[in-house]
Amino acid sequence: MVRGEGSYLFDAEGRRYLDGSGGPAAFCIGHANREVNAAIAAQLERFACAYRYLFTTDVLEELTALILRKFGADFGHIVYCCSGSEAVESALKVALQFWLARGLPAKRQFIARERSYHGNTLGALSVSGFAERRLPFEGSLLDVAFVSAANAYRPAGGVAPAELAATLAAELEECIRRIGSERVAGFIFEPVVGAAGGVVPAPPGYAEAVRAVCDRYDVLLIADEVMCGAGRCGTWRALDHENVRADITTVAKGLAGGYIPLGATIFSNAIGSAILAADGTILTGHTYSGHTAACAAGLAVQRIIERDRLLERVAAAGPGLKSALQSALERFDEVGDVRGRGYFLGIELVRDRITKQPFPRQRAISHEIGRCAFEHGLICYPCAGNVGDGTGDTIIIAPPFNATDAQLAELVDKLAKSVGQVLRP
Repeated sequence: MVRGEGSYLFDAEGRRYLDGSGGPAAFCIGHANREVNAAIAAQLERFACAYRYLFTTDVLEELTALILRKFGADFGHIVYCCSGSEAVESALKVALQFWLARGLPAKRQFIARERSYHGNTLGALSVSGFAERRLPFEGSLLDVAFVSAANAYRPAGGVAPAELAATLAAELEECIRRIGSERVAGFIFEPVVGAAGGVVPAPPGYAEAVRAVCDRYDVLLIADEVMCGAGRCGTWRALDHENVRADITTVAKGLAGGYIPLGATIFSNAIGSAILAADGTILTGHTYSGHTAACAAGLAVQRIIERDRLLERVAAAGPGLKSALQSALERFDEVGDVRGRGYFLGIELVRDRITKQPFPRQRAISHEIGRCAFEHGLICYPCAGNVGDGTGDTIIIAPPFNATDAQLAELVDKLAKSVGQVLRP
């Protein structure tokens, strides 16, 4: 790549690519935005980074205020970092420090879900139900309990859609009781599963049901919104769709839009106050926590999103994009499901639409479609393994929030052409 311009990237040979997935659902306002670049350059002219444990800065304080407005008065604490994996790692550490501060040092164990992915640090990988990515590190990961994925397209045990949320909440409750609530620190989940599932929104009522279970057993609820948050689903918090607040939330990818790596862990006043009263400080952080130039980038990106009403754009145009993809792909029996929220959409490919039987792992059909789309000048995000045992093929679509109607139409057209070329050569 040699140049970016809005929703497009250009390579050294002059070929143009429409970024239909925002890379890995990160580049939320496109590439080479002059306003963001100017904010970064202006900060670098003054200084690049004020070490967070000696100084605060205007951009850090302004970004913190902007984020906390999205969460409400009960949330007043943020730990910044440089990636989603670090944000999840910090969430786990904040939870552990909180229970120790509360005088409950036995609450050390986490519960997570199958077919989930929370990052590639050892702690974040430990709570990820993604066997392919865990395998090389087994034996060095935390002891974590797993419950079923919340997938209405592939419900565990064939549970009926109307009963799925209650069934999954009951499974979580039984898991907590089996371990002992006095030993469980937190339950972590993605409101909309990204790469591990191919964009899988939790079924209606699920978030509210697991919130109630966690409250009943004094377990922290941790929402990993690294991929699905910061506006990707049409609301700044993905859990706004369910009107549920997690105790701890992680964000990253869309926070600074890929301009400079930036992540954050946001947690409640109750958690922060208990930790500060006991220890005087939050015991997680890095050299570059709250990196000033990164915060300048994040602040510029978020101000553009607010000023240009891009979340309203995503919320309004998202259903139309999903419908257009469904219409363009419905002629292919191998397209089993088109799902998602806002500009975070997933397409699942199957051998048989009725039985939902996946393609053999060796077929690698999602990656073949991804390569074909690339040849046609479209970047999408192929994923594999969502069914288990390495099988399952999905494609993630996550365009920039400010992509034009014409660019969205181009995305649908090129993806349909690529799917057709692979399935009907």
